[in-house]
Order: sequence, then structure tokens, then C-alpha cells
Amino acid sequence: MRANFGQHFKLTIFGESHGPAIGIVIDGIPAGTPIDEEAVARQMARRAPGNDPTATARKEADRVKIVSGLFEGRTTGAPLCGMIENTNTRSGDYAQLRARMRPGHADYAGHVKYGGFNDPRGGGHFSGRLTAPLVFAGSIARQLLGHRGVTIGAHIAAIGGIEDTRFDPVRVCADELRALQGQRFPLLDPALESPMRELVEAARLEQDSTGGVIECAAVGVRAGIGSPFFGSVESVVSQLAFSVPAVKAIEFGDGSALSGMRGSRANDAMHMEDGHVRCLSNHNGGVTGGITNGMPIVMRAALKPTPSIGRVQRSVDLSTSSDVQLSITGRHDPCIVPRAVVVIESILAIALCDLAMDDASTHALQSETI
Repeated sequence: MRANFGQHFKLTIFGESHGPAIGIVIDGIPAGTPIDEEAVARQMARRAPGNDPTATARKEADRVKIVSGLFEGRTTGAPLCGMIENTNTRSGDYAQLRARMRPGHADYAGHVKYGGFNDPRGGGHFSGRLTAPLVFAGSIARQLLGHRGVTIGAHIAAIGGIEDTRFDPVRVCADELRALQGQRFPLLDPALESPMRELVEAARLEQDSTGGVIECAAVGVRAGIGSPFFGSVESVVSQLAFSVPAVKAIEFGDGSALSGMRGSRANDAMHMEDGHVRCLSNHNGGVTGGITNGMPIVMRAALKPTPSIGRVQRSVDLSTSSDVQLSITGRHDPCIVPRAVVVIESILAIALCDLAMDDASTHALQSETI
């Protein structure tokens, strides 16, 4: 099992949904870096379950216990380990799922890959519960990036067929992104909250679920971060984004819409502004050739509907090699999108932190050579 990420900001994730704890180990943070634990707690609270009608009823405080790498508010240079206890599990809800595979879940694929030894309770290591450690790592990455003047924020771009206004890709600013972080249901058009909530509630009452889209932006990212091909900003961000179980598509800037444009429109014309190169548009989402160009980074992640639903579905029972009718019980999100906003922000923060560290080490090497 590959549970590692990063060249410089290195992560190792561990735990299962119904095990004693979940967590993550972060290596590569310079010694002496100040860590604001209250800021970490605020980010964790944004993802925590049980705090909104659109979320699972499972209540977890998601308090992070830092067990290594921090002393008197500053990193020690040792790996930083954050652990989150699982305190509200109901493993009995999953007794029938040891042999009966949930449609849309990783149950069958995981059973085949690990010979049936994987933990089936709550999805085990495949569970969206494992996004909590990613938010912890992202909160640390945000603080490191904050020292470089980078701000990251996101909003619910769509739930079902209801779409929010999109970011202005040229003029989105840090204040706008910070304001979104303070909203439980972050939208650019607040009037859409009621119809979105009504759509989610209708799905829940029908024992169903719905998906959506999250749009995320980063401002203050200087030009020149990333590299072509395997270390491109898009490929690093996407690798992390697809580690989030619900994510099925990623796009930057105008994304797939670029395929229907002519080059004269898709190209971002440039000009000088206060001594800096700026673009008049931002169809490419702040990244060209895999490298940041100084414009806001704008990306979107599409999340599928939560697969655990109460409706009867066709499935199989591996213990009897037979077809079965399956109705899933337990506590599940009718829509994961609102809680996933901070997760997508964290993904972008982790990726940019790792890429910025790579850029810093390259520049240091160049300076030594010169």
C-alpha cells in the first residue's frame, strides 16, 4: 500500500475509519517554524462531521493531538505527527458488509487487492474519514505558505444542478478567500444556500445522495513554481486531489471548455502592471507549461454522490457467490460537498507547499553554483 506523498513536504497517512485513531506524519518542515494550533483547530472544525444537516450524524470532535515534532509552539525538526482519535464508531452497522459489496465503494476492489484482509468497517483505510489527516497537513502547509503571502480559499461551485457564481479568475483576492473560510456553507451567491440545502434534503428523504463541484483558488503565488511534465503544478495537485475518495474530475482555469475555444481567445494576453508581468485574462488558471505564471491559481474538483445510500441496490455476496439486494444502514452524508471544501483547499495547500520547497531548494543550489 502506498501511503506516502511529497518530495520535500513529505506525508505518511495512517489509520482506518473505525480503528482507534487516524493520523498523518509530516516530514521536511524546517526546525523552529512556529505552528498556530488554534488555527489548525479552526480548519479541522470546518471538516468535522455532525455539525450540519447535509452531513453525517456521526459526531467526531476531530481534535488533533500532536505527538511528535513540536515543542513550545515551534517545530523541532523531527517528523510532525498528528493523531485524531475515533470516538464515535458504530461498527455493527457494517457487519453485513464483510461479504456484501457496496456499489460505488472500494469494497470489492480492496477485497481483491488485499485478499480480504482489509478492514471493512466504515470503509477502513478507504474511507473519506481519512481526509481529516489531510486537513491537518493542509493547515500546516497553509501556515508555511502564509509566510510567503499565499492565501487559499474555496466555495461550493455546484450541488446537483444548482450552480454558484464562479470566481473572477483575474481579480479574486485574499480578502474574498478568507471570508469564504469563515462560512459554514461557503458560496459567492448566498441566495443559493436555501435551494441547495433543499436539494440535499430531498435526496436524503428519498434515501439517496447528491454530488457537486468545489472551486478553489490561491492568490499570492509567485511565478516560476513547478516544472514541466512530471512535476507540473497540475499533475502534483491532481495526484493529491484524486486521493480524496469522492473526487472524479479536476480542471484548471477554463478546463474542458478550452477545447472549444480558438487560440486567440484561449491565450492569456500579457501586459506590464506596476513593473510586473500580468495577464489580461486567466483562462489557463494561473499555470502554463506546468509552472505558475503569477496569476491566481483557479481549479475545480468534481465530487460524486456519496455511494452509501439507503435505497435498495443490486450487489453480490462473496461468501455465497450470489446476487443480493443491498440496503445500506448507518450514518452517511447525503452530500459530502460542504465538508469537502476545506479538504480541497488543503490539497492545494499541500501541493503548493511541496512545489514551493522544491523551487526554494533549486534556487539555493543555483545560488551556490553561481
